[in-house]
Amino acid sequence: MPEAYIYDAVRTPRGRGKADGALHEVSTLGLATTALKTLRERNKIDTKLVDDVVLGCVDPVGEAGSDIARMAALTAGYGDHVPGVQINRFCASGLDAVNFAAAQVMAGQHDLTVGGGVEAMSRVGIGASGGAWPVDPTIAIPAYYMPQGISADLIATKYGFTRDDCDAYAVESQKRAAIAWNEGRFAKSIVPVMDVNGLTILAKDEHMRPSTDMQSLASLKPSFAMMAQQGGFDAVAIQAHPEVEAINHVHHAGNSSGIVDGAAAVLVGNAEAGKAAGLKPRVRIRAFANIGSDPALMLTGPVDVTKKVLKRAGMKLSDIDLIEINEAFSSVVLRFMQAFEVDHAKVNVNGGAIALGHPLGATGAMILGTAIDELERSGKSTALITLCIGAGMGTATIIERV
Repeated sequence: MPEAYIYDAVRTPRGRGKADGALHEVSTLGLATTALKTLRERNKIDTKLVDDVVLGCVDPVGEAGSDIARMAALTAGYGDHVPGVQINRFCASGLDAVNFAAAQVMAGQHDLTVGGGVEAMSRVGIGASGGAWPVDPTIAIPAYYMPQGISADLIATKYGFTRDDCDAYAVESQKRAAIAWNEGRFAKSIVPVMDVNGLTILAKDEHMRPSTDMQSLASLKPSFAMMAQQGGFDAVAIQAHPEVEAINHVHHAGNSSGIVDGAAAVLVGNAEAGKAAGLKPRVRIRAFANIGSDPALMLTGPVDVTKKVLKRAGMKLSDIDLIEINEAFSSVVLRFMQAFEVDHAKVNVNGGAIALGHPLGATGAMILGTAIDELERSGKSTALITLCIGAGMGTATIIERV
């Protein structure tokens, strides 16, 4: 089976996902085009060698619909012959898009592919694509449907994480992200978003709040308590996990991932394609995996899928030097570290989505790129990238520096 190598990874800065966010004026297509065009230009890719473009997008409707991957490939100058496909596995879409692209290479059917993702959350809101999960009782009842924030609070309650635990984690995420930016750790991957006149719209992640401390977070009210009470979701959570007597609502805007806009693109290929394109591989993809997990807890999938992908790779967690786990909510990462007794010193060393934001369909590809950059900066060898997913799933990828 051919090896799949990653030759490059780029991402836009994350813009605040609101009408006053810097990237609000940029369309979903514009964001995806920026990432794909930069990948093509800075690697001097002859796009005749590119077999496919796979992009994640969680709400592919309106301007983000009609196969955004194909549209972006065209506007990014890849040529008529380069196809594109959009995929959706909720929050892991961007990482799975890279995994899908790698699978094409590893199967021997494609030689050079692009994976990545995009989400313009200030323009196409969360849940814009609808779906049966929250509204059709034939799935909502057996799946114990509840909003993700309430599942995050259920995790915190079940596994003993307090409000202070979650806030302290969030403060550290902000500190690490600020240090990473100040030291230029993201410089290799970031591509500024420009307007039609070539003027910079945004060159730095916009969501960060480096001055965040425990006192400022303490002033925030829990975001999901009223929703849980009015919607009866606390009762649903307790029905799913009767060992929990009452839900302790600990999550709020300051210890949950930020709503942002952004896009990312990752170049994947076999060794022969890389040589033909004059490219040097940066990492090798060791293994990837997906799994279903408890739909009520919903966000514990990274624990389950990490066990699966380590087994597939013939590795132990102690073999992994760096871990990138999407900070959907503080309790997600706290539970992962608790389950594996892993030191925070090797987890999200440059901060995460609490500080930087979570552009749903793009995040997985973004944190993969962050892991690649950090392996090279630190001289370390292996990294695990994993995300929790709506409806109870997990996706993970292991990479090894070349």
